[in-house]
Amino acid sequence: MNVASAFAGCPVEELKSLLAGGTLTVYSVARPVTADRAVDRSDVLATFNFASPAFGPAADGGETATFAANPVPASSVGTPGFARACKADGTVIADFSAGPGPREIKFAEVSCSQGAPVTITAFTFIAEGGWPERPDYYDTHPRPGYAMPTVL
Repeated sequence: MNVASAFAGCPVEELKSLLAGGTLTVYSVARPVTADRAVDRSDVLATFNFASPAFGPAADGGETATFAANPVPASSVGTPGFARACKADGTVIADFSAGPGPREIKFAEVSCSQGAPVTITAFTFIAEGGWPERPDYYDTHPRPGYAMPTVL
């Protein structure tokens, strides 16, 4: 989880309550360095609306994210790289890792196809700084035929 600076001091339970009625927008790769920066190099793959409350009891006794609709239709084609969670008023709360492997958000699908259903199967919180990707990939834009750029 990469929390926006305005919410950096909030405990996880408070972040969960702030997401009630908000959105979770899934993007293709190349997330911004921080949740405070705009997303400008990734396509929106799908948008989920959190229910109110956004987290409820799970069958295993823990908590699970609740959405107004799950699955939702994909809005474009691509592979999920991260998801941005916002309050109901659009204020960015945090970015979450998404996709296969040790990610916070898991999907039933490996990739998205326009109009096809996208289903979230798991949503967990990994502590700040525990993002499972290489830092030199943040905010980069790969170009075919060129080496992966680095952020200075």
